[in-house]
Order: sequence, then structure tokens, then C-alpha cells
Amino acid sequence: MPDFAPGRAPQITSAPLLRLSGVNKSFGEHQVLHDIDLAMHAGEVVVLLGASGSGKSTLIRCINRLETVDSGEITLDGVPVPSEGRELARMRAQVGMVFQSFNLFGHKTVLENITLAPMRVQSVSRSRAQERARELLARVGLADKAQAFPAQLSGGQQQRVAIARALAMDPRLLLFDEPTSALDPEMITEVLDVMTGLAAEGMTMLVVTHEMGFARRAADRVVFLDAGRIVETAPPEEFFASPRSERARDFLSKVLAH
Repeated sequence: MPDFAPGRAPQITSAPLLRLSGVNKSFGEHQVLHDIDLAMHAGEVVVLLGASGSGKSTLIRCINRLETVDSGEITLDGVPVPSEGRELARMRAQVGMVFQSFNLFGHKTVLENITLAPMRVQSVSRSRAQERARELLARVGLADKAQAFPAQLSGGQQQRVAIARALAMDPRLLLFDEPTSALDPEMITEVLDVMTGLAAEGMTMLVVTHEMGFARRAADRVVFLDAGRIVETAPPEEFFASPRSERARDFLSKVLAH
């Protein structure tokens, strides 16, 4: 696995990089998010925890407008996130996303998958995009896989390529939507090691995950959702040692028992 820079504390500034204010979201008559208020500062790692169906993935998809919100506001660096058009494309260049299903282009090589967006969206030259892609592949421990196709890689390797692809846009914020849930157990560690390294380097990350060990060691804050509401927010050591809500205690009793 690659070496990462030693850990450092997040550089918290007064103004949040990301803010959600009174965000509501429904699918038909089913309300999935209820009055979500959440702020993140540059350099923070926030882990969203909660049972399946609690609204975690919907929340994270609303941030980069893969889902629209019914009401409320989402801002990036104080600017409302646009709903469509070129402004949305520009915002998405600042907010990388890693999905549970990798979403790599199967007909393109690893190198092509990573260089496509910088060349098309940011008008980066092919030579510079490829140079940057090779740097990132080395960073995630896949320097020898540039010419491979996704089908030739394990699930863990594909997810590390997906992380490198997101990093290629030099995002200010990285969103992870259950990045290890589609992986076999032995592949989970290699992906979490990369994510832990990014957290140590000060990357701003909002992570939906069921990996409690990652939440314990890498998060600055844990945000616990239940039925579309933020039930509690706490540093990981406090959340895992003494959760305040009965719902969080019940959740932890189940997930930590296995």
C-alpha cells in the first residue's frame, strides 16, 4: 500500500465549506430527509452513520444534486449549489464523489478513466492529465495498472481507481457513498487504508459507511441519522463510548455485536 503524509489536525476556519440548512426531501409521499442542518469545515472528516433507510445516501446525493431537494438550502463556500447547467458542472468539479458500485467506464483503461474528466471539464492537456493520473495511481497503490481495464481488476482495485479518478479533479470536498459495501471482506481494508491516508492528509470528506473502525479512527465527527433526521452529532470517541440517544445506543448494540 502507498505511504501517506503523517496525520495532521484539520485546519478549521470560521466559515463552513459546506452547509445544509433546513433540507427536506421526499420520494412521492415518503419523506426521506427532515429539516437537515449540517455544516462542515475545510479539513474535516464527517462520517454519517445510521441504519439502512435512514437517509444517509439520499443526503449525500442531494449535496451534488444527484437528487433535488424539496426545500432548504445547500451552500458550498457560502454559494448556493446550483440545480443545473454549467454552474452545476463547475460545482461538481469541486466536489468529488465515490460510489459503492465504482461507476468506471468498462471500455476505457484505468488511465483513460482518470484523465477523462480533467481533460473535458477542466481543459487540462492530455500530457498533464496523464502525469497527474499516474501520480494518483501510485498514491493509491496501483502504479502498475494504468493500462488495465476495469474488468481485469479486483473490486478493491476498482474502488481505488474510482478514488484516484475523484482526486484527479483536485476537489475541495470528497463524498463517499458506502464505498466498501460492494467489496469482499479482504478488499475492504485496502480501500479504507487509502481513505484513512486521505483523512490524515487533511482532505475534507463526508463519508457514508458501515465501517465502525474507520469512523472511530478517521472521523472528526460522527453524525447519526434515524428516519431522515439527525439524532445526534459527536466526536467518535464520545459517540461510541456514550451515545446520548436510545436509538443510537440500539444501533451500536447491533452493529458492534458482530
